[in-house]
Amino acid sequence: MRIEILGKGCEKCRRLAANAEEAARKLGVQAEIIKVTDPEEIGRYGPVVTPVLVVDGKILSTGRALSPGAVAELIKRAGADQ
Repeated sequence: MRIEILGKGCEKCRRLAANAEEAARKLGVQAEIIKVTDPEEIGRYGPVVTPVLVVDGKILSTGRALSPGAVAELIKRAGADQ
């Protein structure tokens, strides 16, 4: 699973990245977690409010530093959709 955190590196972005790492670890999911800070790369997803949680190319959340539990729920749903 590929998890991307899109954002400039602000506190919310760092918190979302840490929470995504914790959620993947607790779920036992093998995930590559990538922090994307380049505005051009972020722009490829269209207009978004950072931080953005992207799982396997799909935007699952924008503008919020989700808790580990909320990230875990989104990861589970994303896995069920495959």
